[in-house]
Amino acid sequence: MTRLRIRDAAPADRDLIADWMIAMAWETEHKRLDPDTVRAGVEAGLADAAKARYFVAMREVEVAGRETIAVAAGTLMFTHEWSDWRNGDWWWIQSVYVAPEHRRQGVYQAMHGHVAALAQATPGVIGLRLYVERANTAAQSTYRALAMDDAGYAIFESEFGKS
Repeated sequence: MTRLRIRDAAPADRDLIADWMIAMAWETEHKRLDPDTVRAGVEAGLADAAKARYFVAMREVEVAGRETIAVAAGTLMFTHEWSDWRNGDWWWIQSVYVAPEHRRQGVYQAMHGHVAALAQATPGVIGLRLYVERANTAAQSTYRALAMDDAGYAIFESEFGKS
């Protein structure tokens, strides 16, 4: 049986997480991200819990039929959003990535469960939210299976510095 462990990300995880974010942006949106900007952004998030909190899923894999080693299998970040309507914080799940060789094996479910348990144990947290690309039906199915519902919102943005 494969074991998963979810741990807080460390500064040494910066390059791996940044590489995964670049891969995720390409896979899900066909967007090419600037590697230096992403690395700086991940580094800033890792350094300041007020900005973000990252986790890494570690999976034990067997090597040469006898030894097991822990390998990074995925990552998840969350940020906070204050809700005056509810007098509490939403935790926004973002920057989710599971390495292709570890997909459909419970990695996201384990990360989600870890964050959900932390959220429920943290006073003032009122729930979890995330956004997903409309065409990403596989992810939507996963989120629904974890008792998440479509909140009925569309997201609009105005990115500064873009022409």
